Amino acid sequence: MSTPHSGFRMACLGTLVALLTLSGCTTLPPACPAPADVKPEQLHGVWTVQLDGAGPPWTLQLGPHPEHPGSLRGELTQGTLRYPVVADLEGGEFTLEESHDGARIAATWLGTVLAGSCGRVLQGQRIGPQERRQAFLIRP
Repeated sequence: MSTPHSGFRMACLGTLVALLTLSGCTTLPPACPAPADVKPEQLHGVWTVQLDGAGPPWTLQLGPHPEHPGSLRGELTQGTLRYPVVADLEGGEFTLEESHDGARIAATWLGTVLAGSCGRVLQGQRIGPQERRQAFLIRP
């Protein structure tokens, strides 16, 4: 059934398709990668970290590790606390080592890329002193 505006809508749709084709915009945005397909460089940037039972969120900044290609280096901060970190992401598995003195590992974070998050959510467990475990959630 046609309406008085259906011809106008079809003309507008045709014009839009023509403009997109002429502008070279003929491909759709990439699909959301599966957790195993997320690359370490997709984690570069600033993230918000929520640790169970740890009060306000932390900030995690990650970038390329200058000495180990494919690895990450950064800093975990909350207020005046600043801890250096190194991290890896391989096959959707996330590992982060936190140091409080720049020399020894104070905590290890083991997690995964959350399915359906397009690499934008990591979840897992932080294993700290005396094997104390805390669930974590990392988001942009």
